[in-house]
Formats: sequence, structure tokens, C-alpha cells
Amino acid sequence: MGTDMNGIELCVFDAYGTLYDFNSAVARHRAAIGAKAEALTGMWRDKQIQYTWLRNSMGAYDKFWQVTGEALDHCLVAQGIAASDVREKLLSAYLALAPFPEVPAALDRLKGAGRRLAILSNGNPEMLDPMVRASGLADRFEVVLSVDAVGVFKPDPRVYRLVEARLGVAPDKVCFLSSNCWDAHGAAHFGFRTVWVNRMNAPDDGLPGRLAAQIKDLSRLPSLLGIA
Repeated sequence: MGTDMNGIELCVFDAYGTLYDFNSAVARHRAAIGAKAEALTGMWRDKQIQYTWLRNSMGAYDKFWQVTGEALDHCLVAQGIAASDVREKLLSAYLALAPFPEVPAALDRLKGAGRRLAILSNGNPEMLDPMVRASGLADRFEVVLSVDAVGVFKPDPRVYRLVEARLGVAPDKVCFLSSNCWDAHGAAHFGFRTVWVNRMNAPDDGLPGRLAAQIKDLSRLPSLLGIA
């Protein structure tokens, strides 16, 4: 794993799990969910990602909002959670997920040093835009890119091509950041200099694509890019 990050012009962030804490949706309604809240939050995320991969394989794209709802429906049944209002509460909370604590300051340091910032997410604009606005971070980003523009989910290379197409920056000048190891490898295999934000101290998936670096959270990113 190399750490040469010279010449980076643009930092592109995955949204869910990298900038925004998807666990905050369940945490906000823990009292309504009860003892199975922890099991639900992990299962929901796993099933949500699994469905994107399966839909890619099937050639059956639909908006991430649809996929997120389908995954939640499965998990509520699997966990035996029958409260009628839980589904609506959780999906509403997904439109206003909380950013991780270090995110605003890290983005401000990057932007203050002249780095261009963008988001590239599986989320569709109808999900992403209200979440980014609610977090107060919208002015940090030049653009919020969605896979909806190409009708396929990560790690399909058509998704990563959106960055150069929309922002005019060659892949080797892009620092891509994701907390999802498979996404980090997919982006690295495409040609980005990719940093895995390994918040859970998980083992590397060992997929194709050489990662440039691994960090615990985004507070480490400015120094990695040589920003004092």
C-alpha cells in the first residue's frame, strides 16, 4: 500500500459510511425499535449493499431509495419488528443522516487549502440532496454525483467515470475516499488514488486495485495530503 499523494487536485467522497453515519438512522429511533436495534442496523446496511450488487448482476437498476426500502422491509421481517410506524421513521431519518464528528473540520481544512471536493454516491439525488443540506455541508462540495446518472451501482467503472466527465479531472489527480473496502478497491482498480477510511478496523478484502493509503477517519486526511 503506497502513500504518494502528490498532485491531488480533487477529493471525492463516498457518502454513506464515509461522510455520513448510516447507523444514526436506527440510533435516532432506538426506543421505538427496542432490543433488536443493533442487529437491525448492521443487517440493514449489509442487505442494502448486497441488493445493489445483485441488481448490477441482474441488470435491474432501480433508485437507491427503492433498494434501501426493500432492504429494510426484509430486515424488519427477519428481525421480527412489527411496529407499524418504524419503517416510515427509519426511511425519513435516512434523509437526514448525521455526519461523523470529524467531517466538517476535515472538509474545511481541505477546502481552505484549495482542494476541490465532491461526493460520488450510490444514493439518488432525491436522497442525497436533502441529507447534504440538512447536515449544513452543502457549500463544501462542488458537486454531488449520483450513480443515477448512469443507471448502475458501484463498483461498476461507469460510476467512477462520472468524475472526469463532470469535473474534468484525470483519475490520477483524484483522491477517492470510501469506508467500504470493496468500493475503495473498485475505485483504485479504475485508476483513482484511493484511501480506505477503515472506521471499523476491518481486514482488507484483498480485491483488485492497489490502495494508496488506509486511515481510521477523515481527520487524518489533510496531513496525508500534505496540508498543515
